[in-house]
Amino acid sequence: MYWGSGILSYVSDFFEIFWRWVLGQEIERKFLIDRDKLGELSGGTRICQGYINTQDETAVRIRIKGEKAFLTIKGKNVGPVRAEFEYAIPMDDAQNMLESFCSGGTIDKTRYEVAYKGHTWEVDIFYGANQGLVFAEVELEDEHEEVIMPAWVTTEVTEDPRYYNVNLLSYPFCDWT
Repeated sequence: MYWGSGILSYVSDFFEIFWRWVLGQEIERKFLIDRDKLGELSGGTRICQGYINTQDETAVRIRIKGEKAFLTIKGKNVGPVRAEFEYAIPMDDAQNMLESFCSGGTIDKTRYEVAYKGHTWEVDIFYGANQGLVFAEVELEDEHEEVIMPAWVTTEVTEDPRYYNVNLLSYPFCDWT
């Protein structure tokens, strides 16, 4: 049976919409921050994560966050929205997957959670080739939800693909300047 590219595109789009609206989704905005206005952070969790190569705009992430490990599958971004499925996995499996399947290296960062006006902001401070990069993400219930911005938030970078963690492996922050 012949499957033309038009049909495959239609099927791909259908599943993207299906996953996003029926199964699971992430709605997240990302911002650069002014570290001087942020103040002292405490209680951060170290994160090491890598990505398994895919054929399209999906991302398959292996993450070790503190003492826990996760396998996450993310769909194509449509503005601040994308399909996301995350599953806890055994630590040994995560370590083996990072070594065996994540040939592009790993992202190393510390994440801090900062509560502000009804939202939890996740502030990521990066190390290694991304040393000096600091940004904050806030997850929303609805893509049109209003968010009160803390004074330390500066520029929104939600739709700038340079700030996607998966892209920071192939084009790290140290290469931007």
